[in-house]
Formats: sequence, structure tokens, C-alpha cells
Amino acid sequence: MKAESAWPAGGSGADARLKSRSAWLRDVIRDKWLYLMLLPGVAYFIIFKYVPMYGVVMAFQDFKPHLGYADSPWVGLKHFRRFFAEPQFWTLFRNTVILALYNMIFFFPLPIVLALMMNEVRRERFKRFVQTLVYIPHFVSWVVVVGIFYMLLTTENGVLNELLFYLFGEKVAFLLEPEWFRTMIITQSIWKEVGWGTIIFLAALAGVDLQLYEAARIDGAGRWRQLWHITLPAIRSTIIILLILRLGNFLDSGFEHIFLMLTPTNREVGEVFDTYVYVKGLAQAQYSYSAAVGLFKSLVGLVLVLGANRLAKKFGEEGVY
Repeated sequence: MKAESAWPAGGSGADARLKSRSAWLRDVIRDKWLYLMLLPGVAYFIIFKYVPMYGVVMAFQDFKPHLGYADSPWVGLKHFRRFFAEPQFWTLFRNTVILALYNMIFFFPLPIVLALMMNEVRRERFKRFVQTLVYIPHFVSWVVVVGIFYMLLTTENGVLNELLFYLFGEKVAFLLEPEWFRTMIITQSIWKEVGWGTIIFLAALAGVDLQLYEAARIDGAGRWRQLWHITLPAIRSTIIILLILRLGNFLDSGFEHIFLMLTPTNREVGEVFDTYVYVKGLAQAQYSYSAAVGLFKSLVGLVLVLGANRLAKKFGEEGVY
């Protein structure tokens, strides 16, 4: 008996690959404008995300700018051991994790809540006005945001402190007392970014089939039941994907924002990995050491994303990949 061919009866493996390439080329030609629109985004990630990843080798070297990556001496895990042995490590870790948890608990749900509220508004003109109003702070720089809060909260003629003094006869040093630092950071983040965060959720809500709401109303479901049984399940996958992606930046507290709010009196609760990298890497020129700290942050984010994605898959969700 003759052995059966390993390839399909329709042709050889080379023919199949050729047909596949031809089909791919036809798709590219057909959708050329979509691929052209994709190019700036791809170029951005290649130039600013992937190419700089080569610099990670610095974390395993005693990097000298005049020697470059090729000739700087290799030291292995020296900088990581130094970082974990630093007395300041646990203070940095605690401050960063607490701020990250505050963001997850107080900031992350608010764009969802705001999007659900705006989705219930039936007057389009009023809805657009509110959307514009909550989007605007996103385009204000952190320098301006901190300046606004400074003018409101400073003990020297600050608007809020003047009001407190008028009502209760005393002022509160919001900008100096450590116990107010995290509250101010989260409040500023909410004011600036919560409106911008609603965009993706509003887009997801726009895709919900309106016939589902009509059927629910016929069955006697009120607004709350429609929200619970139709709206939230419809955007559940979007919420989970964004949650997983946010975990990738779990230890990123936002350097500029934190740095602008730091004072000598609140540094004990405000110093985080981002500001520590700035001090060690730029102010003190310890490039390899600061690269090791940054790589540690990235590895923690990678582990959290992989773990959260696997957990989402286990519960039947799509996940990121």
C-alpha cells in the first residue's frame, strides 16, 4: 500500500502557504487605509516602548555613560540586592501600594458610575454639556491642578482655609500635614481624570441592544433592574479588561503629580518608587540602580497582569489575550 500524503489532497504545503500569503496580501490591499491609519500607533510603540527596552541591561551593569552598554561592567543582581536591603524599601513599598489601593478602590469605580449615570440622561443637549464639563480637567496639566489646590488649601489666604477660619476659628494645614496627603492625591486624580475615564464605558454602553430594555420594561423591570440585569452585564467584559490593564500600572503612582505635592513634612507618606527613581537616577546619577528599581516595578505589574488575566479566564471571561 502507498503511504498517504501528509498534505491535503488540494495541493502541497508550499501551495497552501502561497495561497495563504496571497489571501493576506489581498486583505492588506483591500483595507490599505485602515492599515495606514494603524502605522502611527505601531511606530509610536516601536520607537518609544520596544526600542528603549534594550536599556533594561543597565540594571545588571555598573553603567558608565562614556562606556555605553557594550563596555560597562556587568554586576548581575547587585543593584537588586542593594534595593531590597535598603531600609527605605519597605516605606516606599507601603506608600506606593497604599496609593495604588486607594486608586483601585476609590478612583477606578467612579468612571463606571458616572458613565452609568450619564447613560440614563435622556436630554441629549444636557448630556453633552455634562460630558464636556467632566472632560475638560483631563486637559489641564498637573502643575495647574496642584496650583489650584494650593490656592484653595494654603493657610495663607487659601479660600477653603479662610472659610474654615470664619466658621470654626481655626485653619488646617492640608498641604503640610501627612494625614491629608493621600486624600488630596486621590481627590485631585478623581477631579482631573474621572470624566475622561468614562469615554470607553460610554462607548461600550452605546452598543447595548435597546430592544433588551424594551423587553425588560414589558416584563415590568424598573430602572434599577434594567441596570443590574442588562447594562452591567453588557459592559462587564470592558470593566474586567480595563481592570487587568490597570493592574499592569499598579505601582505607577504618577511621578509628576506626587512630586509636585511632596513637602519635607509629608515625604514620609508621600515618597513612592517613582519619586525615588527620580532622586537616585537623575539627581544623583545612579543610572543602573534606578533602572533596577524601574525593572522591579515592571516585573510586579507583569505578574499582576498575567495572574489577573488567568483568573478572569478561569471565571469564563475573555481577558486581555
